[in-house]
Parts: sequence; structure tokens; C-alpha cells
Amino acid sequence: MYDDLYTVEGLNRALAALSEEKYKVFNDSLIPGGRQSFGVRMPHLRAMAKAICMGDWEGFLHICPDDYHEQRVLKGLVIAGAPCSVERRLELIGGFVPLIDNWAVCDPFCGALKEAGKHPDLYFALAESYLDSREEYDLRFAAVLLLDHFIDDGHIDRVLEIYEGMHHDGYYLKMAVAWGLSICYVHYPEKTLEVFRRGRLDDFTHNKAIQKCRESLRVSKEDKAMLQTLKRKTGRTKA
Repeated sequence: MYDDLYTVEGLNRALAALSEEKYKVFNDSLIPGGRQSFGVRMPHLRAMAKAICMGDWEGFLHICPDDYHEQRVLKGLVIAGAPCSVERRLELIGGFVPLIDNWAVCDPFCGALKEAGKHPDLYFALAESYLDSREEYDLRFAAVLLLDHFIDDGHIDRVLEIYEGMHHDGYYLKMAVAWGLSICYVHYPEKTLEVFRRGRLDDFTHNKAIQKCRESLRVSKEDKAMLQTLKRKTGRTKA
């Protein structure tokens, strides 16, 4: 099945062979933008990316088009897993981030960047380098990279500062910040409460972050009740 992944025709044949129509309909309903897709599940894409990384991964990146959703996901997974230097990977990441146009490309890519644990300074700087962007998915990339790899003792204060300062109208950026804050709350509840109490988040992000905290199985019933009291009525503007 993975014999010919280094031509567009071979790649598309392999993706078509793994496609599931019912999954395609379901998945397409969750992904914004209406990009074409085959309907291939993530475990298959991860297995395909692993096979590509064991072969001519650079040749694959050269030929892989961007027309279908799965092609973009595969490109990101190969960039994340390719056997190359950190400098080369950062270069490839810089070329890939502008191709991110939905959460379903962004989030698997961020999660696959395991090298962030080996080179935290370089990857934290990478996340920060996108904070001045006004592009929703540049910012989501930064937000998800932080929540996947940097909610720890050495970075929590700066991560919370970044999340608190992320003001953008994009729904998918707000959802990422809310998600990130809920993870922060699980591990650093008092520090995260300070963010909620300062009131600098917009209404949607503030309330959605509290909702996600309250949905977590790792938050106590007592904390969930307390968090409910911090929810805002809609219409309040951010500080």
C-alpha cells in the first residue's frame, strides 16, 4: 500500500484506498473551509507518515500537493517526524505554518513536534515568533504548541501571559486559548485563577475556558462549583 508515495498519482491512490465515505462525511462536517478530502482516519495518516519518514521524505515534501486535507496533514506529520537536524526542521516548519488553514491540520502537527521537548528554548521562541501575527492559524499554531509542550514549571507564567494577551476575533484561536487555559488550570489552578479574576479575556474565551475546566475529570466538584461563580454574563467587554 505504501510502495509508491513519492508521486502525486501514487500518493492519491494510497489515500483513496484508505478512504471511508461515512468518515469523510462526518469529518468534513467538523472541519471549516470546505477543502477536498478523502476521508482517511488519523491512525492511517500517522502510519503513512512514518513510512515516508523512513524513505525519501524530502522527495515526498517536494511532490506532495496541498489540494486535499489529508495531503496537508501528511506534509505536517512528515515534517515533524523526519530524521533531520533541528535547524532544518525549524526551516520546514516556517514554510508549513502558512499552509495551516484549519484546526485539523494545526493540532496533529503541533502534537507531533516531539522535538520540542529536546530543544525547548528553540521551540518556545518559535511559538513566540508568531504572536505578532494577525492570522488566526498562525496564532492557533502558537497556542497549541504551547499547550502541547510547555505547560510546566519553567514556562507556566509566560504561557499564561501569552494566553491572556491573545486577543483576536477568530473563533478557532479563542477555542485554542480556552483549551490551553483549561490545561493550565488542571496543573496550576491558582495561577490560572489569577487570569480569570483579572478579567482581561474576552467574554467568549473566559466563559469557554471555565466551561472546559468544569468538564475536566481532573477538576474537583468543589472547584467546578467555584469556577461556575466566575462565569460572566454576555455583553461584558474585556478590560
